[in-house]
Amino acid sequence: MEQTTSHKKLDYLIIGQGLVGTWLSYYALKAGKTCMVVNDSHTTSASQVASGVINPVTGRRIVQTWMIDTFLPFALKAYSDLGALLNTTIVREAPVVLIHPSLQMQESFEYRYEHENVYLQKNTASDFEAFMHTPFGTGQIDQTIWIDLNLMITGWRAQLIQHQQYIDTKFDIADLQITNEGVTWKGIQANRIIFSDGLGSMQNPYFKMLPFAPNKGEALIVEIKDLPNQTIYKHNLSIVPWKDQLFWVGSNYEWEYADAAPSSAFRTKMEDALRQLLKIPFKVVDHIVGIRPANQERRPFVGLHPSYPSIGICNGMGTKGCSLAPFFAHQLIEYCETGSPIHPEASLERFEKNLKKKT
Repeated sequence: MEQTTSHKKLDYLIIGQGLVGTWLSYYALKAGKTCMVVNDSHTTSASQVASGVINPVTGRRIVQTWMIDTFLPFALKAYSDLGALLNTTIVREAPVVLIHPSLQMQESFEYRYEHENVYLQKNTASDFEAFMHTPFGTGQIDQTIWIDLNLMITGWRAQLIQHQQYIDTKFDIADLQITNEGVTWKGIQANRIIFSDGLGSMQNPYFKMLPFAPNKGEALIVEIKDLPNQTIYKHNLSIVPWKDQLFWVGSNYEWEYADAAPSSAFRTKMEDALRQLLKIPFKVVDHIVGIRPANQERRPFVGLHPSYPSIGICNGMGTKGCSLAPFFAHQLIEYCETGSPIHPEASLERFEKNLKKKT
């Protein structure tokens, strides 16, 4: 994986080095291919403000997430392997302690535990009563994993820079030329260009007709000195270990929002919820926000443009990016190199008619 850009022509030009761009370049290099990553480090990506959690169950009904039996083991190995390459630990198992917010949620947990249980476990509410109010009891989700996304992305970026595989600049599609042999951008020739630039793809003339549905996610970074940081806590909000005694605190994303700025209403809501839940003091130290390039049908966009096969996309991961990104980045590189199929629910082929319309 120590290839550099000394090659006359690259195999891949990858736009964006958030979560998806990291995995695309990782798998391209692992396959022995050459690549260059173009990324604007001054633009905040959704990956920088994500919690880093892969939770196998979701929602108020506590049901398993889409294809989690496939995604979870793949992700655990992928993040572990990348961490080993970076000589650090970026992933660990961190069970979710469910602090039931209502009798209804307690009953929902009990039903799933008895009837469709794969990941759920019982625990003892008294273990958490020293620092949380637990009037409706507790439960637990096992096999949840937590990824230190900031450590992973910055560590991989340093690796790319070391091997001259990274350009820090804002990508302007006006500089892109399609040729018979691939693409050219600012004198760099590549067989393929793949866009993993988050919201940028919404203005991309080749992909802007895809059904993007961006959502806004906010979180507080909170110091909670007396809270054990080996687990994730979930009530009406999530409390996720961040680093040291700092925790990521967030709730549901918003599909309708006025702007991308931190919201005072969100901060007030989270602080009120923390006061109601915690018995111990806390201190807000930061308020972060990111816009995710999600998809109206809640499935990613993965594949090559039907009219321009030298142009590809891997985007639209939404709120499940940590579990989806390594799997579908790998699928796209494998598709480009061997023709192996992309999962039909994520494949760009399902939008072939839309994409063949004049851009």
